[in-house]
Amino acid sequence: MIERFEAIEARYNELQNELMKPEVFGDIKKATELNKEQSSLKEAYDVYQQYKKILENMENDKAMMKDPELGEFAREEYNTLQEEKEALEATFEILLLPKDPNDGKDVIVEIRGAAGGDEANIFAGDLYRMYSYYAESQGWRVEEINSEEGAAGGYSQVEFRVKGDNVYSKLKYESGSHRVQRVPETESNGRIQTSTATVLVMPEVEDIDIEIKDSDLRIDVYCASGHGGQGVNTTPSAVRITHLPTNTVVTCQNQRSQQQNKAEAMQVLKARLYEAELERQEAEVGSERRSKIGTGDRSEKIRTYNYPQNRVTDHRIGYSTMQLQRVMDGALNDIIEALITEDQARKLRGE
Repeated sequence: MIERFEAIEARYNELQNELMKPEVFGDIKKATELNKEQSSLKEAYDVYQQYKKILENMENDKAMMKDPELGEFAREEYNTLQEEKEALEATFEILLLPKDPNDGKDVIVEIRGAAGGDEANIFAGDLYRMYSYYAESQGWRVEEINSEEGAAGGYSQVEFRVKGDNVYSKLKYESGSHRVQRVPETESNGRIQTSTATVLVMPEVEDIDIEIKDSDLRIDVYCASGHGGQGVNTTPSAVRITHLPTNTVVTCQNQRSQQQNKAEAMQVLKARLYEAELERQEAEVGSERRSKIGTGDRSEKIRTYNYPQNRVTDHRIGYSTMQLQRVMDGALNDIIEALITEDQARKLRGE
């Protein structure tokens, strides 16, 4: 295990030297790749530096224990350092688990109202609000890309970007079918209804990740519908892009200009094609999507929000909390940390 940390340290320092070279300054693509690799090693590198410093201080304390005046102090410090050393060693296996190369990326999230008609769309709007509040608590930024409002409120579909530090590492577990059980505002008889909304979380794709040929695209423009500024309903600013080889269709109408909508739609298209390619590659080698915590399949029921019982349950790990309203107000930390912890535990067991 120490040999692996030494290899990480050597590579980290090698990358640091590479980044200092003048020829790298002028090569944005190369510098970006090197910075990303170094960032992926930084946590393990920093912990190993801390570990080596503890070992050095423990050796110094050993020597000082023979001193009649400083011996007792050195012994106490040595015992404290021993505890710190053991605590660090407990994290080693987790730090050395293979990293998801997408963990540091921003994401594009798509939420759709599914089964349940108007109530499903309202619930989709609730989920959008929940993720927006969670993002705010993490210091992330949310940018709406495209939305189609439901007739009774909420959204039949909404797509938005979340930008910040290591966004995908936390939101990647949210893909799947979310179920709500409550008395809808649209229900006059007071009956509890079960409705669903689907969530898809995709790592945002840069040009170096995927290329799309212009000849593979059909681009249509039309007048945007819904709320907007002056001229939104009278000028053809909305954009629909069809990727012909895969028949993947994306639309964007929230921006004011056709150029802006096209740029946003292309980002969503790249993310969808990248997601599909990841799924195809992992299917070929027979592995589940992302991890055994969840396949990321839109049809997989991952969580239930039960309003009458004030309970949120994540079915993948059997986790429940009786603080539903706090969760809907963005308090997702406990659920996401439980998912990360269980994911790491399963990987350590070799599952």
